Amino acid sequence: MSAHFGTRLRKGAVNTTVAALAVAALAASQAPDVTADGHGRQTAADAPSAADSGTGTGAESGATGNSPYYTDLPPLNSPNPAPSDGSSTTPAATGTNEAGIPATVLDAYKKAEAALAQAKPGCNMPWQLLAAIGNVESGQAGGGNVSADGTTITPILGPVLNGVGFANISDTDNGAYDGDSTYDRAVGPMQFIPSTWAWAGRDGNGDGKKDPNNIYDAALAAGHYLCRYDWDMSSTSGMRSAILSYNNSTDYLNTVLSWLEY
Repeated sequence: MSAHFGTRLRKGAVNTTVAALAVAALAASQAPDVTADGHGRQTAADAPSAADSGTGTGAESGATGNSPYYTDLPPLNSPNPAPSDGSSTTPAATGTNEAGIPATVLDAYKKAEAALAQAKPGCNMPWQLLAAIGNVESGQAGGGNVSADGTTITPILGPVLNGVGFANISDTDNGAYDGDSTYDRAVGPMQFIPSTWAWAGRDGNGDGKKDPNNIYDAALAAGHYLCRYDWDMSSTSGMRSAILSYNNSTDYLNTVLSWLEY
């Protein structure tokens, strides 16, 4: 099974800068063959390069420990309505969606955008970027398989990070989040490794807990993670640096940009 990055031009980019970056990146790259893991995610079949493998600590391997991610590209046609700079942060009505995103998951992204506009206004975080990463990391929390408060009904776990094809990260949470007391695993809809969640975790739904398995918490944490070095998401260099800090892979960057433009 192969996923190919073509030169298809899609409508509905968040802004002209992002559109130009996405199209240029897609035109310049082609993803390797991919295989599916036990959770339906896909990862490059090639052995990761030294730059992409991130073996060692969580800091070296981004937010996810370079766990597998969905490599599927979006449809050729834009969603209707297409995302725009003026998209409202008003919570979606129950049962509705936008760009195919389940209502609760969409609400989490938009609330994270609104919170970041207050906490880190210079970051200019669009909810569409969080949605693009959420789609690539977990297929929008397994297609919106979450409870009313945003907690995943079925745990979303990445592979064991034992250094075989991925980062080598020994257990840091005593298995509290991932059920593994020997090695860490990426957890939840935004696929945080426990060592990163320990400092990046946020309470996005106001229940007094920071749970990587909750889409409100995870989306807000992902936004703060991406904005942590004062990168500006309205600039090409800022967005590129932020996405690569989440997963240091050009293929990952291009896949996220493709969904962002969609």
